Amino acid sequence: MSEAVKVRLDKYLWAIRLFKTRSQASAAIDAGKVKYNDGAVKASRIVGIGDIYQVKTEARKWVIEVTGILDARVQYSEAVKYYKDNTPPEIIEAQKSSFSFNSGKRMNKQGRPTKKNRRDLDEFI
Repeated sequence: MSEAVKVRLDKYLWAIRLFKTRSQASAAIDAGKVKYNDGAVKASRIVGIGDIYQVKTEARKWVIEVTGILDARVQYSEAVKYYKDNTPPEIIEAQKSSFSFNSGKRMNKQGRPTKKNRRDLDEFI
């Protein structure tokens, strides 16, 4: 995995594990969720060391700087060595607070009524 290797942007984002599949990475790029210098990019763009990308995934927003070229998917502990996360702290804090309140999961003991709750409702009506 030397610096002489040319890697497409969609393949790089998949290799560093920002997206689960390469097609998801390509779709995100086509949808405009990946930017380079505040401008749209194509999935076929060749990644270079020092490039800074703004990436918006389902989980969070990233500002990453390319520190090494990676053309194959490797385990997470190896993949983090090929990019530097430059996401501002205020964005990370905002994402943490919104995730805890708006996660889409219901609280414990809430949601569908139990059999006893249904019987009580039926008696009430």
